[in-house]
Amino acid sequence: MSILILGIESSCDDTSAAVIEDTKILANIIAGQEVHKNYGGVVPELASRAHQQNIIPVIDQALKQAKIKKNQLNAVAFTRGPGLLGSLLVGTSFAKAFALASDIPIIEVDHLKAHILAHFITVDKHQKTPAFPFICLTVSGGHTQIVKVDDPYTFTMLGQTIDDAAGEAFDKAAKIMGLPYPGGPYIDKLASKGDPLSYKFPKPRIPGLNYSFSGLKTSFLYTIRDKLKEDPSFIDKEKENLAASIQHTIIKVLLDKLVQAAKITGISDIALAGGVSANSELRKALKEKGTEMAWNIFIPDLEFTTDNAAMIAMAGYFKYLRNDFASQDIAPYTRSNF
Repeated sequence: MSILILGIESSCDDTSAAVIEDTKILANIIAGQEVHKNYGGVVPELASRAHQQNIIPVIDQALKQAKIKKNQLNAVAFTRGPGLLGSLLVGTSFAKAFALASDIPIIEVDHLKAHILAHFITVDKHQKTPAFPFICLTVSGGHTQIVKVDDPYTFTMLGQTIDDAAGEAFDKAAKIMGLPYPGGPYIDKLASKGDPLSYKFPKPRIPGLNYSFSGLKTSFLYTIRDKLKEDPSFIDKEKENLAASIQHTIIKVLLDKLVQAAKITGISDIALAGGVSANSELRKALKEKGTEMAWNIFIPDLEFTTDNAAMIAMAGYFKYLRNDFASQDIAPYTRSNF
């Protein structure tokens, strides 16, 4: 008998609901929050209020699109963390109430592990999935990690950022250049027309497989500050080259550590996940590196790169197979527990 899971994602500023049948996606609805663009970043209080407004319509739409009735669901999976506490509380509370009223179990999911498990969502019957064990580079606005995945339940952190995440570096660089929030997509678009070797920025020297992007961000800021003293119109003239150069540097840093991780572990199945995995140059560079290193590369569909409930439902499915259910007194957490 098929297993039907409702997934709920509310960790930051996107309210999302999805329905999967085993690993097959039936619906994946996402409601964004435009209000944050006015503030240059996510405002936690506004985010949680918007989740309260969006969560019922989003879930209702997901069930209708999946052509599933509430009494057909086997479980509700929800993002327990990490994320913004107020936002997480909305999703957690709704999942508890929905499950209690429907007399079905609830499944708590770690947001970062869900990004990795998104690779197992079935969209196309011909698609390939990573073989265990594999390595996943998870890159988002709040996290940058290299994770070894032995099975759907066993994750080992090989390296992570000790300060800023790669996505944050993209957004901060965009903000310095006066680009709208979120800045990552604007950097990506501008970079396609620029010369990635126009400007050189120092690469952090961090031992092991950990990352650091705070120094790179500072170097970018000082470069622009000094150039603006010479020419007030510097950014307007050089924005495409600046975008290409900072993007090139961030991607080089990411892939250099990934190469180290692959060599240390001897693993050749390499996956990419997280919001920054939507970056076109990162996707291209990883494919090229995969060819060079004889890796098997797995890159998610764009639909599953940003925060979405399909990945939460997918992670919930694996937990359902183990009867790994949560209790009604469970609380969200703001930092990852692995």
